[in-house]
Amino acid sequence: MARGEQLKELARDLSRAVETARRVGLPTTVYLLSMALVEVKEAVAAADDGDDDGAA
Repeated sequence: MARGEQLKELARDLSRAVETARRVGLPTTVYLLSMALVEVKEAVAAADDGDDDGAA
């Protein structure tokens, strides 16, 4: 599995975890997972940009 795909899978997992933590009422956990999700989404975008450069 390519790094970009692994990052996308991690983003999906984090998103589900955020929703679960929100439902359960764990605001600090929601915050921390949300910050991790932002980092992963930035890494996904950077990986996607790198893929585009390789195709040109």
